[in-house]
Amino acid sequence: MAPRPLNVGLVGGGKGAFIVQPHQKAIHFDGTRRVTAGALFPDPKVALEEAANWPFPITGYGSYDDMIAAQKTLTEDQRLDYILIVTPNFVHFDPAMKALKAGIPVFCEKPLCLNLTEAKELVKAVRKYNIPFGVAHTYLGHWTSRLSRYIVQAGLLGDVRWVDSYYIQGWLATKLEATGQQQATWRVDPKRAGGSGCGGDIGTHALMQLRYVTGLDVTQVSAQLETFVLGRALDDHFTIYCQLSNGGKALVRASQICIGHKNDLGIVIAGTKGTLRWRQEEPESLIICLPGKPDMVYSRGAVSPGDGFLPKDMPADLMAEPTIPAGHGEAFHDAFARLHRCFEADVRKWKAGEKFTCDGAKYANIEDGWMGIAFIESCVKSGQKKGAWTAMPKKI
Repeated sequence: MAPRPLNVGLVGGGKGAFIVQPHQKAIHFDGTRRVTAGALFPDPKVALEEAANWPFPITGYGSYDDMIAAQKTLTEDQRLDYILIVTPNFVHFDPAMKALKAGIPVFCEKPLCLNLTEAKELVKAVRKYNIPFGVAHTYLGHWTSRLSRYIVQAGLLGDVRWVDSYYIQGWLATKLEATGQQQATWRVDPKRAGGSGCGGDIGTHALMQLRYVTGLDVTQVSAQLETFVLGRALDDHFTIYCQLSNGGKALVRASQICIGHKNDLGIVIAGTKGTLRWRQEEPESLIICLPGKPDMVYSRGAVSPGDGFLPKDMPADLMAEPTIPAGHGEAFHDAFARLHRCFEADVRKWKAGEKFTCDGAKYANIEDGWMGIAFIESCVKSGQKKGAWTAMPKKI
């Protein structure tokens, strides 16, 4: 008999929140996970109303404290197997810590929390309780991101010299927060978003794409955090020159004031043997450029090992991951689903008492979350010193 679907509880997601929708679609993608409960809004009355009006039946709670506490009274098949945190940044730390202490795995939206103090405490808790914890860096879930990671870390491009990792948007080119738009108001509020607006919101995605694909870390930053919209409290344009752990250099850049750009996340990796180009708005393929040869395009589902560039012994798990034939496009929801699918595998191992390793190969882990916060804080310090080179803190 197949194992029962995992039960997932939502923290946040009510009142028209955006990010919960792709997450819940991804959770139900395989039939092996399902959303069964939620504490959907800070106001207990609204939270219960939102749960009662959810598109499908779930158990509503007035607060995440109530939801976590209730698990002790439920039977094994009713309890939550993990929680998903989809709140603004300032409501990441508390429910995550309380869930960990209650023995509930956590999948949390990025960035991990508000500051490095909180991030350190979460890392310590995850290690203490030895419990699965994932950070929702969506774009790692694209199959072509995983192929890119394999190509670079297998040395097929040689040594990494230069990386340009970027995320460009235009939706905050005007003072949208002044209209009360829900997605804008909290992102430009230092108390709710943290020390960086654009950098924390999407610059962390650009950083994670760099680290995930190359396997390299940023060791020093020279940062410019700029605010183009008058009266805005946080940066809306974010440009960081980086020293990499292998001696190479990188540019991590993000903007939310470039009219015409939507979710233009991409990466260019220049090695001693060739260059890789990838964009998430065209996620079905990546481009490889080699000296004196035509550019090669590798498309998801149509990759042939042993073609003269890729070796014959490509990893079996990588080659098995595409879920549909080439030409039938995977997309944003599929990327989310791949992350939840991989997180589910670790949760099931953990529940069975088996060894699991949240090593960052399949989804961003707690250390990746800490690194994102360390990066933002280092960039803020550098920006305050007019771009002076600033060392990243040592890993914990």
